[in-house]
Amino acid sequence: MVDTRRVKLRNRMALMVILSALVLIAAATCLNVRFGESARRVVKDRFNEEQLVVARNIRYWIENRIEFLEKEVVLASKRIESVGAGEPEAYAALKPCFDRVVELGVGRIELRDRASQLTYIFYPSRRQISSRFFDTPPVEESMENHSAISAVSISEPFVEGADIFLMLSVVPHHVVFDKLSFQLNVSWFLSPFLKNIRSGKTGYAWLIDSRGRFLFHPQSDFIGESAFEARQNRDPDISYAQINAIQRERMLKGMEGAGAYYSTWHRGITGRIEKLIAYCPVAVSENPAQTWSVAVVAPLIEIEDAVRKIFLWQGMLQGVLVLVILAGSGLLLWVEIRWSHRLEKTVAARTLALKRSEEKYRSLVESAEDFIFTLDETGRLTSVNYFTAASFGSTPEELVGCDVYRLFPREVAEKQIRNVRTVFEKGKSVRDEFELTVENSEIWLGANFMPLKNEAGRMNAVLCIARDITENKKLERYLITTEKLASLGTLAAGVAHEINNPLGVMLGFCDLLVRKKEPGSQEYEDLKIIERQGFHCKQIVENLLSFARVGKETTDDCSINDCLEEIIKVVRHSLEMSAIDLDVELTENLPRVVGDDRQLQQVFLNLINNASAAMPEGGPLKIRTSLSATKRKIRIQIEDRGTGIPPENIDNIFEPFYTTKPEGEGTGLGLFVSYGIIHKFGGSITCDSRAHETREQPGGTTFTVTLPMSR
Repeated sequence: MVDTRRVKLRNRMALMVILSALVLIAAATCLNVRFGESARRVVKDRFNEEQLVVARNIRYWIENRIEFLEKEVVLASKRIESVGAGEPEAYAALKPCFDRVVELGVGRIELRDRASQLTYIFYPSRRQISSRFFDTPPVEESMENHSAISAVSISEPFVEGADIFLMLSVVPHHVVFDKLSFQLNVSWFLSPFLKNIRSGKTGYAWLIDSRGRFLFHPQSDFIGESAFEARQNRDPDISYAQINAIQRERMLKGMEGAGAYYSTWHRGITGRIEKLIAYCPVAVSENPAQTWSVAVVAPLIEIEDAVRKIFLWQGMLQGVLVLVILAGSGLLLWVEIRWSHRLEKTVAARTLALKRSEEKYRSLVESAEDFIFTLDETGRLTSVNYFTAASFGSTPEELVGCDVYRLFPREVAEKQIRNVRTVFEKGKSVRDEFELTVENSEIWLGANFMPLKNEAGRMNAVLCIARDITENKKLERYLITTEKLASLGTLAAGVAHEINNPLGVMLGFCDLLVRKKEPGSQEYEDLKIIERQGFHCKQIVENLLSFARVGKETTDDCSINDCLEEIIKVVRHSLEMSAIDLDVELTENLPRVVGDDRQLQQVFLNLINNASAAMPEGGPLKIRTSLSATKRKIRIQIEDRGTGIPPENIDNIFEPFYTTKPEGEGTGLGLFVSYGIIHKFGGSITCDSRAHETREQPGGTTFTVTLPMSR
C-alpha cells in the first residue's frame, strides 16, 4: 500500500516537472516578446537622448561663435573710434579683425562715416570697393554720450542670390561713425560643422530659423525654403503632419525635446521610413529676440536591425537554457527518487528523537512550580506553563495569544513590558522583583527575563521564569524591622522621658499665659509662636517613635521655598540677637518636592539651630535652594562659618544620642531625627565640614539636603 502511494506520488512529480517545463517555455517566449518591445522603446529613448546631446553641442558651437562675432563687432567699433572713420584708418583698424572672422563666414564689413556721410564697404581681399551716400541722414547724438557703445543687433536671415546672410551691427553713441556691420554668410558659417554631423550611420542635422526656413540641410535645394513647403513639394502624396506639428508647436516656440515622424526618403533610401528626431533651441540674439532651432535625425531601421539581431541570439540562448533546465529537472527527479527512501528513514528517526525531547522538556516545564511563560516584543504571551495558568485560574490554551495584562495588574504588566523591550534591545537577561495579588494574597515574585533565539540566531521571544520570594521578602523585612526596633526602642523611651514631660509643662503654662493676654497684642502673638514651636517639638517625638513602626511611602508634596520662608520668620529674630548675618538665596519657580512641610520645617530648624550654636560670636549664615545637576531633584544648602566638626567625629553625627555639646545643652537627637525624615521622603542629607580656620581656608560646615521632585 505504501509503495503504491509512493509510485503515484513520483508519477505526479514527473508530470509536474513536465508541465512546469512547458509553462516555463511559454512564459519565456512571452517575456522575450514583451522584453523585445520594451527594449525597443528603451533603445529609441536612449538613442534620442544621444541625438539630443549632439543637438546641444551644435547649439553650444553656434551660440559660442555668434558670441565671438558680437565681441569682434564691438572690438572693431572701439578701434575705429580710437583711429577715426576715414577710409585708410578704418581699413587698417579692421584688417586684424578680418583675419579672425573671415573663416567664420564674414564676407564684408560696412562702415557709415558721419563726417563724410559715406558708407564704406570693406572686403577681406580688397581695401575698398565702393562708397555711397547715406540712404537716410545720420542721427545727431549729444556729446555727453559719445563714448557709450550700444548692444549688438543681429538681423533676421535674408536671401541674396543663392546665399543666406545676416547682419551683425552696432550703433555707437559718438560722433566718429554712425553704424558698423558684419555681413555673415550663414551657409559658410554653418557648413564646416553641420555637414560632418552623423547620428548613427546615416543620420544628419538640419537647422531652421524663427520663421521656419531651412538655414542648413544636407539637401541643398531646401536651404532658404520654408521647411513646411519644401517637404510637401518634394513628395506631395504623404502627410507630414507629425514633423510639421513638432516644428510649429515646439521647435518654433523655442522648446527642447525628442520624438519621431514618418518620411519617404533618407539619403537615397525611399519608401515609408520612421525617423527619430531630437531638437533644441539656439539663442541667436536678444536685440531683436531671435531663436533658431537645430534638429538631429536618424532612421529607426538602423536601431531596430541591431535590436533584432540581439534578440535572435537571446531567443536561441533561452532555448538552450530551457533544454538544460529540462535535462537538469529530469536528473534531479531521478536523484530525488533515489534518495527519498533514505531521507524518509532519516526524517522518521529525527522526528521521533525530537518528539521525545519535546516531551521531556514539556514534562520538566509543566512539573515545575514556577511561573514560566514566553513573551513577544509587544508583550503578548506565546506560551504558558500549567502552573502559571492554574495560579490565575485559567488554562494555557486560554492565555496563549493574550496580553500580559491578562495575568498581572497594569503597573506590573507595564514594568514587565519595559523589561521585555530592554532584553530585545540589549540581548541580555534582566532580573526584577514585583509584588502582586494572587488568590486574595500578596506575593512577591523574583523574575528573570532571558532572550530566546531562533535557528537563524535572531531573537524572537523572551523567556520569563519567576519564583515566589514572598517568604524571603517577609524575612528580610522582619530582620530590618527587628534591627530597627532593637536600636531605637530605648531611644523612643528616652526621648519620651526627656522631652514629653517638660514639654507638657511648658505647653500648659504657655496656654495659661495665652489666656491672660489680649488677642492681637504683641505678647499674645509671641506666646502663640512659642506654642506652635512646642507642638513642633511634640511632632519630633512622634517622628522618632515612627522609626519603630512599618509605614508606607508618603504621597505628600510641598513647596521647599515656602517651608524655608516660614521657618526663617521664626528664627530671624533670634539670629539677629546672636549677631548672625542671614543670607537667603531661594531659586524661584522650583518644582514641588516629596515630603510633609511640618516635618521638613523641623529638619531645617534643627540645621539652623546647629549652625547658630556653631557661631557663638556671630557670623554669616547662608541658606540656598537650587536644582541638582541632573535637574531631577531639589538641593537645599545651609552653610555657616562656625567652629566646624572634627574629622574623627564626622562619621558619627547622625547616630542617636551622639552630641559634642556640653551636658544639658543637647540630646544628640536632632540630626538623627532629621536623617530619618529626609530618607523617609526618598532624599539624602550630607555634611561637609572644616574644623580648623586659617586665612587661606576658613572653617565652617555645609549641610546639603537633596529631595526628589513630586510627579
